[in-house]
Amino acid sequence: MQSILITGCSTGIGHETALYLKKYGYKVFATARNEEDVVKLKELGFDAFFLDVTKHETIHDTIDKILKKTGGTLDVVFNNAGYGQPGAVEDIKTSVLKEQFETNVFGLHELTQAVIPIMRRQGYGKIIQHSSVLGLIALKYRGAYNASKYAIEGLTDTLRLELEGSNISVSLLNTGPVKSDFRKNALKMFKKNINTKNSHFIQEYEMQLNDRLESNKEDTPFTLDASAVAEVVLEIIQAHKPRPRYYITKATYILGFAKRVLSTSWLDKILVKM
Repeated sequence: MQSILITGCSTGIGHETALYLKKYGYKVFATARNEEDVVKLKELGFDAFFLDVTKHETIHDTIDKILKKTGGTLDVVFNNAGYGQPGAVEDIKTSVLKEQFETNVFGLHELTQAVIPIMRRQGYGKIIQHSSVLGLIALKYRGAYNASKYAIEGLTDTLRLELEGSNISVSLLNTGPVKSDFRKNALKMFKKNINTKNSHFIQEYEMQLNDRLESNKEDTPFTLDASAVAEVVLEIIQAHKPRPRYYITKATYILGFAKRVLSTSWLDKILVKM
C-alpha cells in the first residue's frame, strides 16, 4: 500500500484529496495546523498529525512518526498547505510578505528538503507541489500570493532538473478557481494586514475586492469542485512517469496559453481587466 503525506487537510483541497485517496485504498497521513482539525481527521479514520509548515519541529516530528509507521518509507508528498494574502503591492508590509512566504514557500521547501533523503534512500518517490494559475500569470491585488507561487515555480523547476535520474518525480499543480475556504481565509488576512483607509486603492477595495472576498457564491468562471484536484493527485500517484506540470480548470488552460503566445503588453491589457 502506497503512503502519502498531505499538508493542509483541515478543509478544501487537502481534505477532499485525503478522503479521495483513502477511498482508493492509499495510506494517507493527513496533517493540519490546528489540533481540533487533527482530532476531526482522526475521527474520520486517518493517521493524522499536527503539522504547521512554519514550525520546523512539527515538520520533522511528523515525518519521524510517519516513518515509524511505515518502516522508514514514504512514497508521495503533496505540499498543499497555503493561503492567500490579498492587497495591492504598495499596501503589503514587508513583514506581511514574509508571513506569506513562510507558509507558501519556506514551509513547502523545508518539508520537500526533509523528504528527499528518504526518497533517495528508498530509490523512488513523488513530490507534488501545489502552485496556481497565479504562478503563471499575475492579477491585481494578489501580489504577495502571486510572488509566493512564482517562487514555488522557480524552486520546483530547478529541483526537477537536479533530481533527474533519481527516480524521484516532481510535479506542479496549476490550479485555477476551486471551491474551498480560500476566500474566507483570504478575507481574514486582508482585514488583519491591509490598512484600507489610508490606501490609494480604497475605492477598489470597497467596491470590488472586499465584495468578492465576502461573497459566499462560487461565481468565478470555470470554478470546479475540490475533487478535480484530488483526481489529478490520484493520476500522478498511479502514473509510471508523472508529467512535470498539470493544469486544473479551464481558466488555467486559457491563461497559460495566453502567457505563451501573447506579448507582455497584450497580456497586461487582458489581465488588468480581471
